[in-house]
Amino acid sequence: MKNNEILVVYGKEYKKITKELLEEADLAGRIGDPEKRIGIKPNLVSPVSAEEGATTHPEVVEGLLQYLQEHGFHNVVIMEGSWVGEKTEHAFRECGYRELAACYGAELIDTQKEKAKAVDCAGMELHICQCAFGVDYMINVPVMKGHCQTRITCALKNMKGLIPNGEKRRFHAMGLHKPIAHLAAGIRQDFILVDSICGDLNFEDGGNPTVMNRIFAAADPVLCDAYVCRLMGYRTEEVPYIGLAEKLGAGKADLSGILVRELNASDGSVAAPDKERIMKLREVTEEVDSCSACYGYLLPALDMLEKEGLLRGFPEKICIGQGFRKKSGKLGIGNCTKDFQHSLPGCPPTENEMYEFLKAYILSGKAF
Repeated sequence: MKNNEILVVYGKEYKKITKELLEEADLAGRIGDPEKRIGIKPNLVSPVSAEEGATTHPEVVEGLLQYLQEHGFHNVVIMEGSWVGEKTEHAFRECGYRELAACYGAELIDTQKEKAKAVDCAGMELHICQCAFGVDYMINVPVMKGHCQTRITCALKNMKGLIPNGEKRRFHAMGLHKPIAHLAAGIRQDFILVDSICGDLNFEDGGNPTVMNRIFAAADPVLCDAYVCRLMGYRTEEVPYIGLAEKLGAGKADLSGILVRELNASDGSVAAPDKERIMKLREVTEEVDSCSACYGYLLPALDMLEKEGLLRGFPEKICIGQGFRKKSGKLGIGNCTKDFQHSLPGCPPTENEMYEFLKAYILSGKAF
């Protein structure tokens, strides 16, 4: 497998097709020495089933673990940190990873409990969990899905799980794109195995899965994300961290030289995010430096309200994010808007709490 290649396989037997894909990519040959310590980074943003479209299917990681063991690799660690407001230990349990690690003798590291160190990432100092530097070969296993702030999330953004919660908040205060690009220069990705089985193409925390039954592999994380943009109908320029990461030397974003090799035929289905739907929901919000979990819960809550016809003619902006700390206003979500006239506390509040709070606010007539 060359650095400009994307290998794609389709099917419903996820462990089986994962191993077929890895054989074709010659992952064992790329790793080399069987004594190497191998890191696996899935996406376990929250404790929800992979069928919801938010988290990495355990069957994909199990196929990867089986492949590694069959090729003599036994020093393996699975590392992840869920987003702010969720506990990784709950995601490990609910998503099947604690059982998976025990079955295959893999170490399990909760990066929310890891010490971090300051690292110069191409001119930007970032705090990164030490475990990210304790492996010889890093395998990233992200989910291809949508994101309410960056449009897509896949290889590059998935590395956010290897920074502490405080740094995740700081990433959002810096606008996400620039620090994500610099993080790509700070954490090496050696191989990317993308779960594109049923990702939610609109919301990062899932709930609206789009069945694609596809897994693909890449060696270049920047090229991988540029390819994801093409699959999801976005121009690469619409996701600024991709071009920024390329300028920092983390990979190549030019799709003109990409070689996409499909190992078998797909069922012909085409998947794309509902861009108009997302933009319509964003119109009733005023977001400034909000964390992914907070804003990621708000849009699905608004989607439920919109489906019930409760957002029709909604005259206000719902404020959310760190940019509203110590400021006043009428309607806000989260602790950052605690000084507002009407504010829902929480860091973050849950999706259902947001839905109930906003529904009660609308039905009370306060918004009109």
